[in-house]
This record gives sequence, structure tokens and C-alpha cells, in this order.
Amino acid sequence: MTLEELEQIARDVHRENGEFDYQINVCTDLACASHGSDSVREALAAAAQATGKNVLIRKTGCMGPCSSGPMVRVDPAGTLYHRVPTSSAAKIIESLGSAPVAELQCDLNDHFDSQVRVVLENSGYIDPEKIDDYIERDGYKALVQALTEMEPADVVREVTEAGLRGRGGGGYPTGLKWSTVSKAVGDIKYVICNGDEGDPGAFMDRSVMEGDPHRVLEGMALAAFAVGASQGYIYVRAEYPVAVARLTTAIREARRRGLLGSNICNTPFTFDVEVRLGAGAFVCGEETALIASIEGKRGTPKPRPPYPAVSGLWRKPTLINNVETYANIAPIIRNGSKWFHDMGSERSKGTKVFALSGRIRNTGLIEVPLGITLREIIDRIGGGVPEGHTFKAVQTGGPSGGCIPAEMLNLGVSYDALLAAGSIMGSGGMIVMDDTSCMVSIARFFVEFCMTESCGKCIPCRAGTAQMYRLLTKICNGEATMEDLNLLVDLCETVKETSLCGLGMTAPNPVLSTLKYFRNEYIDHIVNKRCTAGVCKIGQVEEVMA
Repeated sequence: MTLEELEQIARDVHRENGEFDYQINVCTDLACASHGSDSVREALAAAAQATGKNVLIRKTGCMGPCSSGPMVRVDPAGTLYHRVPTSSAAKIIESLGSAPVAELQCDLNDHFDSQVRVVLENSGYIDPEKIDDYIERDGYKALVQALTEMEPADVVREVTEAGLRGRGGGGYPTGLKWSTVSKAVGDIKYVICNGDEGDPGAFMDRSVMEGDPHRVLEGMALAAFAVGASQGYIYVRAEYPVAVARLTTAIREARRRGLLGSNICNTPFTFDVEVRLGAGAFVCGEETALIASIEGKRGTPKPRPPYPAVSGLWRKPTLINNVETYANIAPIIRNGSKWFHDMGSERSKGTKVFALSGRIRNTGLIEVPLGITLREIIDRIGGGVPEGHTFKAVQTGGPSGGCIPAEMLNLGVSYDALLAAGSIMGSGGMIVMDDTSCMVSIARFFVEFCMTESCGKCIPCRAGTAQMYRLLTKICNGEATMEDLNLLVDLCETVKETSLCGLGMTAPNPVLSTLKYFRNEYIDHIVNKRCTAGVCKIGQVEEVMA
């Protein structure tokens, strides 16, 4: 495969698609599929055939507004329809060439106008099971350019100068990690993609793997070229069967096109990828536990150093990044490091994909420049909380993140700003809460999750999260004292400082952040025996008595 051959494929696909008068893209991501988007797609195809109109019907990945599915977009006009029932398929086909179907049109200008799509630039525009669709949108162009025009060190330098930080949660500089692996001594090196997304309310990586799988493969291949690896693994939890199927198809198609395998692009570079399934253990999102799982061992973390960059999979130098990190690589190489570096904030460059969920009108997937305020995300893109209720807090970073209150809505979203506020970026989950949420109960929910998912290897996490959960339950039930609250604070600090891995270290964040910003609710539960949100047991008892 040469650059000329790649461009010829793109031209051929563009010409073939141009033979159709209209292209209708139907979102088949999980949210839309659960509302019958497959039936809508079949009905559109049948209606087009019955009318004789020259229409290409394409299934795509997530378009973003998951709460408005099924989503349908008609090109070239770019007309976006939402909540499309199967019964309206014929009406959409009949409207082609005339006025759109007004009652189905989606008016989410603010939702889309504030976004900048880098990782999600292909989602909603390509069939994820057709490599030629990906190639038509500059797919694999960065890989071919790197192999034929660049040295491995050039790729590392571009990623470093772009300022990309790991999108898996820690925010470690990607270029620095790549540089460490590239300099590590060893004839055998590995590249691993962490697709073990387990945060409640998070579905960013799943949507990328399902909607644009070749983007992940291209990023991994570029990483392998940069660090000198020849074998890659994508670790995906088995609860993502569609992602597994589409990645498997993508690997097969990439091999067929000569973009994976031996002597790629007639160069000495050889690289192949395998999919490995995880059994759903949340702790396997931690890199050393993930490595143990791939090796066939129990997925538990181990102390570092040595770090995986020096001694990882089968004790060989190993590069581990998550799905979204790899999905950023191809556009950085195509467009240059300065293009990426110019987006975002001072220390957090580029864009970030977030999964908006909870008490908010427009739930779904968004991609925004880092540095954007929480207010713009929640009020403008998310549409605010439903009528009759007020915004209370937003929980970022998954079960290991913190809750940020309404008075901090003007906070710019970046790794450092969220950390200073008592939360973390995490993989990108963002759960919105309104005045019906009890912050003590919220803290208990996330602590229970961490307690359940603890591997049990270290005592601080195994015993500490269990005791934190016990104390929070006492508070929720109105049985706690102020001494219990003081003990909870001390326990949180101990677990945070002494746990073996990131799960235990960050498990206290929901408690510490809610204590910082909503301490009055803890006091209400303990002193006044009252849950103002009416969520906890004591609040329900009082309501019955009243």
C-alpha cells in the first residue's frame, strides 16, 4: 500500500458515493439501536427502493445526542432528524429534494456548535465495518506518511510537541511515555490499547471502538512504529460484544489491505494486533493488572517500579494507552503538532470526549476543547437540568472522581483544574445531579462500587473501602455521630495515601469532595436526622410520620 494507492481508493469511494443523489446515515450505536434504529434503517431502504429514489443508506456509529435517538442525518443537506419512528421512514424518503420533515428535525445548534471533533470526526459519517469508508476520510494516510517519510523519532517528537496527555485518566504526557519505551532496551516490545472502560455512566471508548475502529488500529500502528514494537493487543471487556466484533472485522480488513502484518507499505515495519477479552473486573483498567490479565493471570496490580515502559507484558518494554489516546494520534501526524497544540488550555491540549449523563436534558457523547467551562458544557451543550429543578453538582472522573458544586460552574475543564477542585478528569464520565440528589448517598454509591471492585490485594483498599461504606451507611441511616464523621475523614486519608494502585488511592475522592462542598448535608444527617433531598431512609421515615 502506497500513498498513491490509498488516495486512489479514497477517490474511487468518493466517486461511487457521488453516484447517489442522497446519503442517509443512521446511527446504530447502543442508545439508538435500543430505540429501534435498525428497523428505521431497514424501513428507509425499503421506502427508497419502492420510490425508485437513488439513495445510499449507511449505518454509522454514535452521532452524539443519545437521548434523542434514533438519529438520522440526510446528506448533502446535512438535515438532522431525531426520535425517528419506523413509521416516518417513508415520509423522510418522500421529502428528499423538498422541505424537510419539520416535526422530526433536530434543533441542537448549541449542542454541536460548541464542539470540536477530532476523535469523533468520523463517527456518524462512516460505516464502521467498511475500511474503504475510513480511507475515504483520510484514514491510514498518517500511517503511510509516517512509514515512508518519517523516522520513529519524528513521530515521537510530533506527539510530544502536540502536548497530548493520556486520556485514560492520569493525564501522563503521552510523548514522554512513548520516548521512554522507544529508548528501552529489548528486541521485543509490545503496544497495548486499554479498552477496559468500566466507569459507571461512561461510554466514550466503547463508542469509538464501535463507530471508528480503524482509527484505533491506525493509532496503535503509529505508536508501534514510533517505539519499535511488532505486536499489539486491544484489551476489551467482554460486555462490549459489538466493539469486539467490529474491531475483529477491522483487523481482518486492515490485514487484507496490507495495513497490518509483515512489511507494511513495502517497508521493514511489521505489526499485527490481537483482541483480548477481559472478564469485567474494574481493577483491570489499571495497567499492571491489565498486563497480568493478558498474560492469563489473575488481574491484580503490582508495585511499581519497574514500570511497564521498561518491564511490562512478559517482562518486555510495553506501551499502554487507552482508546481515546490512540484515536488522537492519526490527526496529530496528519495535521502537525502545532494544530493540536493550539487547541485546549495552557497545560491541557487538544479536545476531550465526555459522556454526559444524569439529570440533564441532552445526554450523550460530546467532544470539546479542554479549557471549556463546566457551565458551557452543562447549560449550553447539555441543555441544563430538566424543568422544575436546579443544578446541584457534577461528578467527573467516574467512581474515583469528585463532585463539583454549582458555585464552581465557571471552572475551566482541565487536568490540573479538576485535580485542584478535588476531582479528576478520569476517562471522561460526567454525571449531572440536581436538587433531588443526596450527596451523602452519592458518595456511598461510588464507595460501594470501589469496595465491590477492589481486587483485595492490599489491606488499605480491601478493608478501608469496606469501613468507609459502613460509616457512610450509618450516616445515611441517621445512626452516626460526629465521631464517626471524624473517623471517616481519617480513614479516607489513610486509604488515599497507602493503597497499592489508583483504584484505592482515588476511592476516597467522592467522600472528600462531598465533605468539602456539601458538609452541611452530612451534618444534617448526623445532627438533625434529616435528608433534605428525601433520598435516605431517615428522610423517608420523617415524610411518613409527617
